[in-house]
Amino acid sequence: MDRAADRVHLCDTVRKERLDKLLVEKGSVRTRERARALIMAGRVAVEGKIIDKPGTQINGDAQFQLQGEDSSYVSRGGEKLEGAIKAFGIDPKGMVVMDVGASTGGFTDCVLQKGAQKVYAVDVGYGQLAWKLQKDPRVVNLERKNIRYLPREEVQEETDLILIDTSFISIEKFLPHLLGFLKKGGAILSLIKPQFEVGKGEVGKGGVVRDKALHEKVIDRISKFSRGLGLKVLGVTESSLLGPKGNKEFFIYLKKENEKDGKTKGTRTS
Repeated sequence: MDRAADRVHLCDTVRKERLDKLLVEKGSVRTRERARALIMAGRVAVEGKIIDKPGTQINGDAQFQLQGEDSSYVSRGGEKLEGAIKAFGIDPKGMVVMDVGASTGGFTDCVLQKGAQKVYAVDVGYGQLAWKLQKDPRVVNLERKNIRYLPREEVQEETDLILIDTSFISIEKFLPHLLGFLKKGGAILSLIKPQFEVGKGEVGKGGVVRDKALHEKVIDRISKFSRGLGLKVLGVTESSLLGPKGNKEFFIYLKKENEKDGKTKGTRTS
């Protein structure tokens, strides 16, 4: 009986902590903010299972692993964007930027580190933007805002660059509305996520679109749609990182012309 009681006592004393706090206590990351970003990006596994909620209570003696190398950005979105701006030769220095679907703020963090003057971080969600970005005076946090209905007066200036990283909606649903926020000569750099652009019947097992023909079909459709809005397609490139579940994603680079110059064919950088 005494041994059984001892075993119960030992089990009862196993301490549980928030996962983000444990990562810092174990020395895996330096700050809670960075821990939250990694967890929300799906890069932390506990006992082999990915956990994406920072507040999940975990046993203090649990085994956990970080997936991939750590990043200098608050989320892996920053790494995705860095690859795209290098591919297209974009320099955000001094720009006023809008980040549509900001979430944790990977895109926002990336352009700020590269010298952006100001970023409007727009997201339909709440409380997701990394704390360091919430505190940054260059960031205007427009949370709980659906980009499809965002009033023009919410953004003081015309923007030089609009970044898009949205899910569960086709970019065609809100791209026309965005043009009112973009100055003439300004650019749009958007992720194209085939899994949210094809029909439900065309998404494969596990939510992954593997058919290259479907990738091309989506890219061609969005390129044509963009040209119909008077945008010039400057190029398309594959994202340097896969999306959730291993989906291939692509960046499309668009420009709002000062004057209409007719139809322009898009180019592929990769």
